[in-house]
Amino acid sequence: MPTAGELERALFQLAPRDLAESWDNVGLLVGDCGREIHRALIALDVTAGTAAEAKEAGAELLVAHHPVMNCNWSPVQTLRDDSQQGRLLLQLVRDGTAAICMHTNLDAAQGGVNDALARRLGLEQTAVLEGGGGIVRMGLLPEEMPLPAFLALVRERLRPNGIRFADGGRPVRRVAVGGGACGEFFAAAAEQGCDAFVTADVKYNQFMDAAGLGLSILDAGHFPTEDVVCAVLAQFLQEQFPALEIIKSVSHREIVQYYV
Repeated sequence: MPTAGELERALFQLAPRDLAESWDNVGLLVGDCGREIHRALIALDVTAGTAAEAKEAGAELLVAHHPVMNCNWSPVQTLRDDSQQGRLLLQLVRDGTAAICMHTNLDAAQGGVNDALARRLGLEQTAVLEGGGGIVRMGLLPEEMPLPAFLALVRERLRPNGIRFADGGRPVRRVAVGGGACGEFFAAAAEQGCDAFVTADVKYNQFMDAAGLGLSILDAGHFPTEDVVCAVLAQFLQEQFPALEIIKSVSHREIVQYYV
C-alpha cells in the first residue's frame, strides 16, 4: 500500500507545488510520511466533521482542498484544545489521521478545480483566461442562452443553496469560471468577450463595478464552485493506486443558507 509521502508526491504530479501562491500551505500538513495508507477520505475541507467521518470510516488519510492550517493567516504557536484550530489539529493527531491539502496549486493546475468547474457547466473550447492569475478558465456554452436559462443550468449542475447574480444585459455564450473568490478578474473576463462569470464570495462593490462591463456575475457559493474537484482527486488517486480505497465525504456540504 502507498505511504502518505508517496500519496503526497503523486498529488504534486497532478498539482505541482510551484503552482501554489507564495502565501499558501500545501502538501502533507499533518501525519507520518512513512505510514501506509489503506483508505482515504476526500473532502473540500478538513473540519471537525470530516475528521470524525474519516475516523469512523477507518480512513488513515484526509485529502482536502483548503489547508488545515496556514501560518501566514493564523500562526501556529501552540497546540492547545482551547482554540478552534488547536482542537482540530489535536483531533487529527489523536485519531492518527493524516491530512494532505492541495489548494491554489490545484486551482491553477490543468485538470484541477477550474477545469472541473468548466466541465461541470458543459463549457467547450476552454482556455486559461489571460489576466486571470493562471486560475480562471473561460469557454463556450454549446449554444447561446438567455441569462435566466443559464442561471437554471448553473443551479442544476452545481446544486447551490442559492445564486446571487447581477444581469449584464445580454445573452450568455462565452463564460468565465473561477471557483472560490475570483472577483478581481471581472475586468479581464469582460475584455476577452465573456458574457458571464461564475464564481463565489462576490463583494457588493464588485457587483457594482461589473455592472458597467456588460458582464453577468453569478455568485454560486464557495463550496459548490469548488467541491467539483473532489471527484477529480478521487479519480486520480484511484488510477494511481488501484488498491487504495477512496471515499468521498458525505457529511461535508454547503453551510450557507438563504432565508427568502
